Amino acid sequence: MPNPPRRPLTLRDVSEASGVSEMTVSRVLRNRGDVSEKTRARVLEAAKTLGYVPNKIAGALASQRVNLVAVIIPSMSNMVFPEVMMGISEILDDTELQPVVGLSHYRPEREEAVLYEMLSWRPAGVILAGLEHTDPARAMLANAGIPIVEIMDTDGEPVDAMVGISHRRAGREMGEAIVRAGYRRVGFLGTKMPLDFRARKRFEGFTQALARAGLEIADQEFYAGGSALMKGREMTEAMLARTPDVDFLYYSNDMIGAGGLLYCLERGMDIPGTIGLAGFNGVNLLQGLPKHLATMDACRSEIGRKAAEIIAARTLRGAEGGGEVVTLVPEITYGDTLRRPAEA
Repeated sequence: MPNPPRRPLTLRDVSEASGVSEMTVSRVLRNRGDVSEKTRARVLEAAKTLGYVPNKIAGALASQRVNLVAVIIPSMSNMVFPEVMMGISEILDDTELQPVVGLSHYRPEREEAVLYEMLSWRPAGVILAGLEHTDPARAMLANAGIPIVEIMDTDGEPVDAMVGISHRRAGREMGEAIVRAGYRRVGFLGTKMPLDFRARKRFEGFTQALARAGLEIADQEFYAGGSALMKGREMTEAMLARTPDVDFLYYSNDMIGAGGLLYCLERGMDIPGTIGLAGFNGVNLLQGLPKHLATMDACRSEIGRKAAEIIAARTLRGAEGGGEVVTLVPEITYGDTLRRPAEA
């Protein structure tokens, strides 16, 4: 027969096991008060042996805060955001703060619902992707009374602090590099962008750079769904069949760009001579391809670290803050698929 559920352990259990008072146990577990190292070690060993986990909610009733940092991102299947999370964890691992993740699936109403639930637990801070939110979500953020850091994007006005890159600048610089390299018939391939605001801003910057050179997008192909190699192959095949004279393909992300690169290599196309290609994000996983795709690093890990540093400084160290703006600057990696200016 299965064992009946046991009652939750209490401070009294740890007190009895360690031979000290409940008050002393409480001070040790909350890391408060003057307790000798010998007593501290005895209490911690007893708690560990018993499997005791402190009730953080009980402590939060007094402080009105728990040591959680709400992190709201669009997806975990997109390779960008796990690297952001690694950066956040790298900083918070050395603190008493613990990140808790919620997913919005690129849907503003879903983000609003996740934010509502997370704020109801009174976290110490919030980190969330993007600057575009529903009006109720912005109101909740503005009135939360805790550090808020919007990440990934600096093309807009934050509620509090923001850490990211200018996607318009990223798109513009890639467009300028393509023009300098001598390409003139440029196709764009990417996700449908009503809700992918950052991809849309890159597209805006990119088309502005082409326009200044007297060029227009020769063809474009959009899709809905995740970033996948197969999707990149299919889109590339469709565009080249429809517009065979394009001499450059700019992809909204590296994964579909890699699919396009593999398709072009299989067709024996001269890369980057007859046709060039570039993506975005600087995904390290793609370094094993026969040719390195031109790209721009989105500074993912650094964005996570900087955001977590702002939360930790203001939450744990009482640093004054509010309105911090950290704009990181990605650089173009030419790889093997974009002619360098000297080669044009």
